[in-house]
Amino acid sequence: MSRRPDRAPDAPVVVLLEGRGRFLVGERFFERGGSRVTIGAGPREARAGMLAFVRPQGRGGRGKVLRVLGRPDVARDVLEALMLDRGLRRRFPARVEEEAAHAREQPFEAPARRDLRDLLTFTIDPVTAKDFDDAISAEALEGGRTRIWVHIADVSAYVRAGGAIDREAERRGTSVYVPGLVEPMLPHALSSDACSLVPGQDRLAVTVELEYDGVDVVSVAFHRSLIRSDVRLDYEQVDRIFAGEEGALEPWVGPLAAARAVSAQLEARRREGGRALAIESVEPEFAFNASGHITGVAAGEQTESHRLIEHLMIAANEQVAKLLSTRKIPALYRVHERPEPQAAERLLDQLESLDVATPPAPTRMSSSDAAEVVAEASVLVDAHVRRTGHGRRGLTTLVLRALRQARYDPRNLGHAGLGLEHYCHFTSPIRRYPDLVCHRALLSAIGAGEDAPQGGGLELEGAWASEREREAMVIERDADDVARCFVLEQRLFQGGWDEVFDGEVVGLVGAGAFIAFGEAGDGAGSFEGFLPVRVIPGDWWDLNEQGTVLHGRSTGGTLRLGDPVRVRVERVETARGRVDLLTA
Repeated sequence: MSRRPDRAPDAPVVVLLEGRGRFLVGERFFERGGSRVTIGAGPREARAGMLAFVRPQGRGGRGKVLRVLGRPDVARDVLEALMLDRGLRRRFPARVEEEAAHAREQPFEAPARRDLRDLLTFTIDPVTAKDFDDAISAEALEGGRTRIWVHIADVSAYVRAGGAIDREAERRGTSVYVPGLVEPMLPHALSSDACSLVPGQDRLAVTVELEYDGVDVVSVAFHRSLIRSDVRLDYEQVDRIFAGEEGALEPWVGPLAAARAVSAQLEARRREGGRALAIESVEPEFAFNASGHITGVAAGEQTESHRLIEHLMIAANEQVAKLLSTRKIPALYRVHERPEPQAAERLLDQLESLDVATPPAPTRMSSSDAAEVVAEASVLVDAHVRRTGHGRRGLTTLVLRALRQARYDPRNLGHAGLGLEHYCHFTSPIRRYPDLVCHRALLSAIGAGEDAPQGGGLELEGAWASEREREAMVIERDADDVARCFVLEQRLFQGGWDEVFDGEVVGLVGAGAFIAFGEAGDGAGSFEGFLPVRVIPGDWWDLNEQGTVLHGRSTGGTLRLGDPVRVRVERVETARGRVDLLTA
């Protein structure tokens, strides 16, 4: 687990309370070592065995309990504690809540808002979704053309630039999602109510209207709009409809078919073009009971319904970025620069060491060549995984490490991962601040009642938003690890610690192998752990130069990225999200 960065000496910490005579002593829960904190007096609910959020006071090792968080054996309590320990506020300042309540009742009255409530409109989201950024309308036109409307919540009508909500949203930068909990960027009065495109309610939106002839956009228009979502669909339901396992009720047959057709054409172009990466990521999905305990975990799937929404959102983002770039409106672009040639060459060496097919590469590689090589390699990796049935996690990680990190920048530098010259984030303003910046930029460009962002501060804004995004990703990853440990520990207590798991090597370092294991399959694994080389019997092990194979010095044995392995669990450190493994 990653440590919270740059913790100030007096920053609050999460501790596990223990009784010491008349006093309570708190030991840091998420970090090994460190000084203990003595609690003289605290809230009545502060008892030994409880988790507490404590502020150290002075140099005497004393501390004040700010909040009692619950029990260390309840997953939701521990995940709440983790969010606080990483510096998330978990509450909004009173001034922000007051402004949000007022804005909910009296949003900004924009000029010339287009009434689109007569359009058949639907949302497609996870079953557990609570806030809805986007909705879709679609219809087939004469001559084989299709019109798509991408409706995005008009957050800028409620969050005025420079106000208390805006400053707090900018500070947060993004919503943070951990299993069963969320740290929202906006107060619930907006994120889950006024801005959320819930069915049956009139909602303010910004609409991107696209007309397609095949995969070509032949016309595009942007509106501030008034919409009403007619139905909430979920991914699983739409996949059943697409598979013919469930019938779509009228009048949804036509709109779903039209949106599906455009999505399929966009996906085909993306694959055939060879410029976009062929990478599928899977996120774990956890189920909780009413008591806050996790009852199960599964690897999420990227199904056709997910890809439909993804393709349409990418299309809207691209068109907004094109307009902003053409008109030179200050904004934040989602930038993914081309990889360094050396990184592409290393990727080819790594894949060759694993006997994975690689694309041809020029002797002297430019950054443009490197982008094409990495994209083509990702396609070959995908084909290899589909053919062999293993290696997706590990090989995908190699491809991703060959890339530069995506970020926000006021310069339009293109998005190499998507193979696009123009790209921004526009479609999730409820949960990402750069999207709100792009909303204001777009609305200023079309004369819809907003001022353009001030260009002078956008470089710092982009750097801050990028940093907050990275911090959120670390918190989310660590929270997933903690949640997995809860499920694994419960399983082992019930079934015994001698259980043998099928797993797959998803990462290698000199000290050992990272293993995904459990039932999820396709290299995803329900659980993750570390297998040290010191517990692999019979040999001494060395990592090859490419970081893809451990070689046994005496036996000549190998442990390669993507290899299947059988393991047992030696130890689970739930608070730190760590699992130590043994060979089976």
